[in-house]
Amino acid sequence: MSSHATGTATQRIFIDKQSPKAYHALVQTSEAVRATAADAGLDRTVVELINLRVSQINGCAYCLNVHTRAALRAGETAQRLGVLAAWRDTELFTPAERAALALAEATTEPTDAAAQETAWMGARDVLTDDQISAVIWVAITINAFNRVSIMSKHPVRTER
Repeated sequence: MSSHATGTATQRIFIDKQSPKAYHALVQTSEAVRATAADAGLDRTVVELINLRVSQINGCAYCLNVHTRAALRAGETAQRLGVLAAWRDTELFTPAERAALALAEATTEPTDAAAQETAWMGARDVLTDDQISAVIWVAITINAFNRVSIMSKHPVRTER
């Protein structure tokens, strides 16, 4: 059992601030993953689509806010961002993007073995081994950031 030296049991701490060395290691991992994705030929918009789709699944408002802005800066369209949660029901995404999104979803929800196998096979058809690895690493990394923000209850502030 832990005791609360300050605050109440319902107050959250920002774990990134409470444990900066651990958070810094996660940031360094993210930077390495971003470079890995670029080296594999994944466009920045694909990386941001993965970040957003995983954040949608996990319900991370903070990361959705951050990565929506990043996707728009990278050239993503409002239309595609608006339908991302239902990407399978549109023709707006390329086969490679669809494969990356399916693989990111399978990485985020790994207990669905059938979906994982389907995603893997679909990715093998349109992505290189380096791209498959990069997609999985992007999904793993944003999953970690989602959990940091969700458990810390990082706020989403109104933009001015």
